[in-house]
Amino acid sequence: MTRVTGARRSEPYHGRMKPTPSPWTSGGELRIAADIGGTFTDIVLQAQSAVHSCKVLTTPGKPELAVMQGMLQVCAQAGVAPEQLSLFVHGTTLATNALIERKGARTAFLTTAGFRDVLEMGYEKRYSQYDINIERPAELVARPLRFGVGERIAADGSVLQPLDEAAVLAAGREMRARHVEAVAIGFLHAYSWPAHERRARDLLMSETGPEVTVCLSSEVCPEMREYERFSTTCANAYVRPLMDGYLARLRSLLDQAGITCPMLLMMSGGGVTTLELARRFPIRLVESGPAGGAILAAHLARACRFNEVMAFDMGGTTAKICLITAGEPERARRFEIGRIWHNLKGSGLPVRIPVIELVEIGAGGGSIGRVDALSRITIGPDSAGAEPGPACYGRGGQAPTVTDANLILGRIEATAFAAGTLQLDTEAASAALGRDVGEALGMDAFWAAAGMSEIVEENMANAARVHAIERGKTLRDFTLIAFGGGAPLHAARLAQKLGISRVLVPAGAGVGSAIGFLQAPIAVEVVRSAQGRLADLDLEATNRRLSEMSDEALAIVLPAARAVSLEPNALRCERIVELRYEGQGHELRIAVPEGELDWAALGRLRELFEQAYQRVYGLRIPGSAVEVASWMLTLATPPSLATPVTLPSVHDEATARGTRLAWEAGRGEMLSFKRYWRPELMPGASLTGPALIGEPETTTVVPAGWRLLVDSAGHLQLEEIA
Repeated sequence: MTRVTGARRSEPYHGRMKPTPSPWTSGGELRIAADIGGTFTDIVLQAQSAVHSCKVLTTPGKPELAVMQGMLQVCAQAGVAPEQLSLFVHGTTLATNALIERKGARTAFLTTAGFRDVLEMGYEKRYSQYDINIERPAELVARPLRFGVGERIAADGSVLQPLDEAAVLAAGREMRARHVEAVAIGFLHAYSWPAHERRARDLLMSETGPEVTVCLSSEVCPEMREYERFSTTCANAYVRPLMDGYLARLRSLLDQAGITCPMLLMMSGGGVTTLELARRFPIRLVESGPAGGAILAAHLARACRFNEVMAFDMGGTTAKICLITAGEPERARRFEIGRIWHNLKGSGLPVRIPVIELVEIGAGGGSIGRVDALSRITIGPDSAGAEPGPACYGRGGQAPTVTDANLILGRIEATAFAAGTLQLDTEAASAALGRDVGEALGMDAFWAAAGMSEIVEENMANAARVHAIERGKTLRDFTLIAFGGGAPLHAARLAQKLGISRVLVPAGAGVGSAIGFLQAPIAVEVVRSAQGRLADLDLEATNRRLSEMSDEALAIVLPAARAVSLEPNALRCERIVELRYEGQGHELRIAVPEGELDWAALGRLRELFEQAYQRVYGLRIPGSAVEVASWMLTLATPPSLATPVTLPSVHDEATARGTRLAWEAGRGEMLSFKRYWRPELMPGASLTGPALIGEPETTTVVPAGWRLLVDSAGHLQLEEIA
């Protein structure tokens, strides 16, 4: 095997990590994916015969440098010239991090006079009713940079007050004087009637100049409910200068390296989109990394025929949990970024975009441990990241992290970490744990490490329990699929805490989200709010609206599909209408049949809605009118094919490389763990715990009382022995 420089070694999984057939891949194509995390940047190169991967430390100041470093490394490992690559799929947490850390552009907000405080009023309620110490998320747009101008269009499109163009120009001059870098425009009812927003944009740009980013709510989030629409538009404007500059620099570096293949971006909803759309609407990229992991877990669920799955993704900065049923992850149209108060709903920044439903907590390998005022060990949410990194990295980090704890507990081998390319400093890890955790609690570094490990696993278990309970799920019958550099270390212990008896660690688990990028469909969702009674719909106008939405989606998806040699007739179209009883504030999503709508189709929609309402709420409301809130249309390529995975009927006992003392959390003691090297475990191999399975990008812990089998695709399937 060829050694490469950097944080990790790139190593192919020939014949075991099987490439997944994709709707846009032919036998000779080479596809590459990059996932930027808070600590590591993951790269995966997929050919028809092998998959190569590597990890490099993220370069926070210029993240494009780590992406290029990793891409060139993995190309060298695979013996591929960069110009031979046929597709590049990219996901990043840059937009999310900028919003959480409030490090975006200086942003202004222009809205209808009298409504500039909507951003601060929010939902007009407290997210924790009786807690007098609650905190509000820091504002993206300070009040002095929120401007109201005279204008008013009614919900039916009639102009109640013309746009005050002089006030818009005056606001533009004030923004220029205040050195504003981005502007969000959000007027009442602009989701259906955008004329005033478009005119205001033209006027503003004449004052501020083209170097200032201007985002319209009618383009970013053309839906009802002005608070969420305004919040989403402001968030998009806040991160667009950062993301537009980053993506432009990355595209330039790719071109300089001869990588001229199409570049697609992973979105939070589980599909990929074009570079141009990503630069216009970077808010759709938040949670793109976790979305890739969820796509991978859903694919594995279909391949292994697991009906209910909990995807567990633990990287260097965060841990993510997503529930998957019947091979599909749960999806939503609303998401909160950076909840600041005990993970409570309402304590984050709301954005209305398509997302894969998941829970994310600050529990990664780089998460920092400390002792709080009540003498409790706490973990995160802050992370040592890539710079300076955990204390054991020897890069200047002083704070103890989860990785330091795993090293002291014997789960990680200091000389073999990152396939031997990054030597870990055990003494530095021990000193940090003893100083920052042990001294305050009167214990040595070892027991401080054991305490940190138990707390981080309990934090993840609590998050999973809450996530499941909110969805009416019982996790006991789920299969846990673990990926990311940290998840295989903690997966079995997490499963024990949740009562789960089966864990799957896929081939290439350390770079699982990047693998998921290559399985994601090209997709776009178009939404139009159009409130009105279902029985009173103008059929001609409704069919025209749906046709226009289809044309808009085709204009986005078709060029990307053609760039990767996909035939247009392979595209799938899904139409949804949101319906509710008149006067209610929440809707149910109902599938719309193909073809033009007629009165019979509308009657069928009403019946489907009432069936769904009775299923959800236990009753119907006879005689009540049903009204439309929004129409949605999703156009996407077909899902990736799932090759069936089986467990071989004949099992061969694997040969261990030796033993090492490590912490057995379930028994609360140090035990002798057998050591294995994953590339040597062929399908059909089996072993019993306690055992440690090493590979270039992670380590899998098999506890005592568990058995491991290698399935036909090279995945590790762990089961608790009854």
